Amino acid sequence: MFEPTFIIALAALTGLAIVCGAALRGWHGWLALKRQELENSSPSPRDTGSPIGAARIELADLKERIRKLEAIANGVDL
Repeated sequence: MFEPTFIIALAALTGLAIVCGAALRGWHGWLALKRQELENSSPSPRDTGSPIGAARIELADLKERIRKLEAIANGVDL
């Protein structure tokens, strides 16, 4: 009644459906995990620091970059 080709095709289709279902369930689990991480994330101690200190560090970093670029423009090896 059933040909071997039909049985193989049906088994392959069933296997594909199982794999797709498992992948979908894993995707939903991963999304739930990321959602929970976002809800439970608290600001780190670094975020509560003074913005003036962070601005000074950033300004010093920019000055260092400018110094390096000027040295490159003048042909000085660093």
